[in-house]
Amino acid sequence: MKNIAVLGSTGSIGTQCLDIAESDKNINITALSANSNVKLLEEQIRKFNPPIACIVSEEKYKALKDATFDLSTKIVCGKEGLLEVASNKNTDTVLNSIVGMAGLVPTICAIKNKKRILLANKETLVCAGDLINKLLKENNVDIIPVDSEHSAIFQCINGEKKEKLKRIILTASGGPFFGKKKEDLQNITKYDALKHPNWDMGAKITIDSATLMNKGLEIIEAKHLFDVDVDKITPVVHRQSIIHSMVEFCDNSVIAQLGSADMRLPISYAINYPERSECISKPLDIFNMPDLTFAKPDYETFECLSLAIDAIKKGGLYPAVLNGANEAAVDLFLNDKIKFLDIAYLVKEALSSFKNNGEITEKSVLEADSFAREVVYEKGSKIKIC
Repeated sequence: MKNIAVLGSTGSIGTQCLDIAESDKNINITALSANSNVKLLEEQIRKFNPPIACIVSEEKYKALKDATFDLSTKIVCGKEGLLEVASNKNTDTVLNSIVGMAGLVPTICAIKNKKRILLANKETLVCAGDLINKLLKENNVDIIPVDSEHSAIFQCINGEKKEKLKRIILTASGGPFFGKKKEDLQNITKYDALKHPNWDMGAKITIDSATLMNKGLEIIEAKHLFDVDVDKITPVVHRQSIIHSMVEFCDNSVIAQLGSADMRLPISYAINYPERSECISKPLDIFNMPDLTFAKPDYETFECLSLAIDAIKKGGLYPAVLNGANEAAVDLFLNDKIKFLDIAYLVKEALSSFKNNGEITEKSVLEADSFAREVVYEKGSKIKIC
């Protein structure tokens, strides 16, 4: 029996994890958390009857408490409640699918409480990869990637010797604006940017896919997950999202992982690793799939990808600044405060303003994140949208 706490249970990854749990009697849901979706969280609590559930928004606590008054589930709220969910004694595995920097502290808490980590929150490793790897080693805890690309890499290198790995080929869909130049992107709207060609995801990650920042964050994540130099990670635009990533070895053999664009496959693999289990993901129809194409990314038009690579090469706290600045800039864009191309501009401004590149600790990472957001919100407030 796998006793799993799902952080971010009402989001895309969380709901698909619960789809899997509903069809697999060997999965026991021991805890749930959501940011503010009371209605869906209540439905999930009633279906899975976990010992504890958290609504992070303290304003929504009473509504959830009242909605579940007839159930035995303990209802908690806020950041402290989230940590209680991440560390609860009934759990042996924590799936972290929280969006953004908010997922860092719960991951650290779960690791310190010896929980196996299924990671769909890339910001944890982007912002504090060295710290996380240190804690994993100290607490003898495993971390299994859930992102489709990192799951693919994980599967491709399984059983191989690390020293034989030549490079990681990280695939990207290219987002909705593949092939366009900066002049084409001057006046696009958030509605244009939210039209991802292949995946149905949350708003923030969909915008990151449109700017290619998502791929930059995944490069940083891959560096920490697989302990490889950033120069050995090659991003490639693969529009069909059928090959989820590839690995090239010293003999020039390339191993790829293929599958339909269905996140339930990597989620199931992470839950059941090192075994495989029958999964409700869509099978890949090889006789009817489109031709597979590959292209180099346009680093000039999609500047966020270059900024991410520069940040990890600088190291230290720069990736935390990059991530915090990007989260704030995407927030401004989604709220119609800035234009699409201003996202990269504001991230660059935050990175160039940052000087205190010290030791990576939980405190310093949070301070770097806060600094970046302050820069972006201050400079973003001065941008005029015609």
